[in-house]
Amino acid sequence: MKKAGILNRHLSGALAELGHGDGVLVCDAGMPIPDGPRVVDLAFRAGVPSFAEVLEGLLAELVVEGATAASEVREANPAAAELLGGTFPDVQFVSHERLKELSAGARLVVRTGEARPYANVLLRCGVFF
Repeated sequence: MKKAGILNRHLSGALAELGHGDGVLVCDAGMPIPDGPRVVDLAFRAGVPSFAEVLEGLLAELVVEGATAASEVREANPAAAELLGGTFPDVQFVSHERLKELSAGARLVVRTGEARPYANVLLRCGVFF
């Protein structure tokens, strides 16, 4: 049994399969999930686990070279916008519709229980060397 890091066997295994350039969509409970990507659904109840908690856990285990979020987050969810801007200084903002289109190319979708709007980010995996 693992003693640290992400303990969820499905999520831990999915992260181990990712490579350079792969996309990981971390999304709120309301984001439409496209057909195709592997999905690890962590949602338990509204707000649990939160977008921030899941993102923090993922970033402790992933190398991320880029991030894309919906521009609507800045007005509709300032807390998530601040989190994204502080975590990813070069975050690219696109329309929510465009983010949904891009998410179809993700390799992995991690659904949180977040119940605030536009708490979604598409991460692009990097390499550690």
